[in-house]
Amino acid sequence: QVLEKLNEELKELAQARVSARRDELEDELGDLLFVLVNLARFLDVDPEQALRRTNRKFRERFAHIERKLAENGKTLSESSLEEMDALWREAKRKQ
Repeated sequence: QVLEKLNEELKELAQARVSARRDELEDELGDLLFVLVNLARFLDVDPEQALRRTNRKFRERFAHIERKLAENGKTLSESSLEEMDALWREAKRKQ
């Protein structure tokens, strides 16, 4: 049932994107976040800890991108999205 609710909220968020009204987007995103917290509870996972882990992985992967670009004498603004995406995937494989 939780996964069904998640799918329902994803659809509602997609619909809200069409109107692009900020208040509606915030409402639907809030509903989605609420369902995700409930899903974590259902799975017996601490949602705050899960988010902390994801944030740590993100910071590590982003640092990898910055480091690799610097090794090549480049900055983020001088790099293409494709190049950064390839470095992101490389960092992800290394984790």
